[in-house]
Amino acid sequence: MSRPIRRISLVLGVLLIALIANVTVIQVVLAGDYRDRQGNQRVLLEEYDVERGPILVGANPVARSVETGDTLKFLREYDNGPMYAPVTGFYSLIYGATGLERTENRVLTGKSQLFAIDRAEQLFAGRDPRGGAVTTTINARAQRAAFNGLKGKKGSVVAIEPATGRILASVQMPSFDPNILSSHDPNEIRAYYNALEADPAKPLLNRPIVSLNPPGSTFKIVTAAAALASGRFTPESVLPGPRAYNLPNSSKKIRNWNGQACGENNLVTLRQALAISCNTAFAWLGNELGADALRQQAQLMGFDESFEIPLRAATSRFPEDPDAPQTAMSAIGQFDVRATAMEMAMVAAAVGNNGTLMTPYLVQEVRGPDLAILKTNQPAEFAEAMTPLDAVQMTEMLVNVVDNGTGSNAQIPGVRVAGKTGTAQTGNDNPAVAWFVAFAPAQSPEVAVAVVVEDAGAPEVSGNQLAAPIAKKVIQAVLRG
Repeated sequence: MSRPIRRISLVLGVLLIALIANVTVIQVVLAGDYRDRQGNQRVLLEEYDVERGPILVGANPVARSVETGDTLKFLREYDNGPMYAPVTGFYSLIYGATGLERTENRVLTGKSQLFAIDRAEQLFAGRDPRGGAVTTTINARAQRAAFNGLKGKKGSVVAIEPATGRILASVQMPSFDPNILSSHDPNEIRAYYNALEADPAKPLLNRPIVSLNPPGSTFKIVTAAAALASGRFTPESVLPGPRAYNLPNSSKKIRNWNGQACGENNLVTLRQALAISCNTAFAWLGNELGADALRQQAQLMGFDESFEIPLRAATSRFPEDPDAPQTAMSAIGQFDVRATAMEMAMVAAAVGNNGTLMTPYLVQEVRGPDLAILKTNQPAEFAEAMTPLDAVQMTEMLVNVVDNGTGSNAQIPGVRVAGKTGTAQTGNDNPAVAWFVAFAPAQSPEVAVAVVVEDAGAPEVSGNQLAAPIAKKVIQAVLRG
């Protein structure tokens, strides 16, 4: 055999080996990834031959499949679609699936390994295959209270059970109707999807877990927790609270939201500073503690961590290496501090659970086609965010915010409510966002809530005006349940 022929044979042999390796990787290693990839039309069409399992809130299906008698045998329907859209997502012939429809797809189609016995029984009995059910952690009363409270506003609400991490409510406004995206009319689906995509309010964005905003004065909970953890400060420690705080090494100043000094003779206790949301006192406190202490406390409360609930949440963040002026701004939830509504609900939940932060989760149970429970998700501890003593002191300070400070609109007769207001600018030309975070200590059942109203365009008290009444309604809904 001549040398050129040997070279050609060698090259062809190498190419053949590469081809075999590539096919092996695609068909064996990456087969599941390709199969489950969003928008895989062949798989979607196959799935329309199967009765997809329901997504449940309590015992009630908020997403279910109904027979059509057409080529596509089943149609996905959603009860109160816009209200539950951040939870269920949609299941679309054109655009694939989002939300729990995507993350729990193998359960809902009955393809999960949990259903191996069910699939075998269906095969031998000649029964049509059916998917399993997903039971969420959502509290229907809390979800409706949050949805009704947000009407006419732009923003999101998340409620969490502090002792377990169960997500009791996840609501956004504006929302969308998954029934239209899940119809069998391609033209209708595309027209509605394109309209949603073009909407500057971004209704397809899963705001409760994805939208990142500066948390403003609600972050003072984190700063106060870091102060208590340092051992250098107590609720009665006296802080300077002048009308304006000169940022170190800068000509810029931080001013209080009401333009006034805090306390008598520009002095205020930590308890009072939190109650009246004194910016200058907390800016000074941030520099006294330092960026590392603030970051450590923030991380213990869930910042700089990626959570899958199983929906993937955006990572709330504390600045990596702020200088002294930036540290002062960060201590009051400004500069580059960013948080989701879920993250700030976690901050409240950590305080409300005696300092222990639980990992948030949205799926309570996986059930078979006959609704028999196959798997129950258990609570998991994320971190000891505070000592129990510090958590008790923080709780009392936050109750004082509601009873005697800026959070008065969250007051509930006969119920102790702990809370914190907040307002922050998202940019030089952008309206403010208004926050309120709260929990009801020593109540059964327990609940922690975060409300963020975007485009608030109001001073610090707007957190009390716009967000606190919504948090109050959510807490009342849970307590009534």
